[in-house]
Amino acid sequence: MTLVLASQSPRRRELLLQAGLGRADFRFERVNPDIDETPLPDETPEAHVERLAREKALAGLSLASGFEQPVVLGSDTIVVLDGRILGKPRDAEDACAMLSALSDREHQVMTAVAISDGNQTRSTVVQTKVRFSVLNEDDIRLYVASGEPLDKAGAYGIQGMGGAFVSAIDGSYSAVVGLPLVETRALLQSFSLL
Repeated sequence: MTLVLASQSPRRRELLLQAGLGRADFRFERVNPDIDETPLPDETPEAHVERLAREKALAGLSLASGFEQPVVLGSDTIVVLDGRILGKPRDAEDACAMLSALSDREHQVMTAVAISDGNQTRSTVVQTKVRFSVLNEDDIRLYVASGEPLDKAGAYGIQGMGGAFVSAIDGSYSAVVGLPLVETRALLQSFSLL
């Protein structure tokens, strides 16, 4: 059996290794499915992130056909502020606007994980509350100039420089990074992968 991560995210790869998948007897591969991440009309943020994780897992199965008995893990993370999904910023200006909106506010980070072996697909969504400190224009400008926020949901990475803006967290730190370890381990165990 081969576990296939349907993501090129180095953060998710590192978290999977942290979850105990770095053993010599365990084959671990990666594919990069391309799916449309546009929210559906009237789709809640929770339903949206879970759908994306499931679609990534299922799309990853078709890309993993060359691997022995592939089991594919798909995941997606979104930031939600006042019920509005903040995806990856389009550009530096969009990143600045997102960070300004998050300043001195609490928001939710939702990360969904889905695992599929082609016969069954199981998924879960983990929600974490994150509170930002007050950010001034210089904080935002310097952070955006670093390039770090440009490929991250909500325009920040808690595991990087963006972590300096987080004043409180209620929930799973690893889910905010991109993969909730406790819930991911439980799903892997349900497929007899751990």
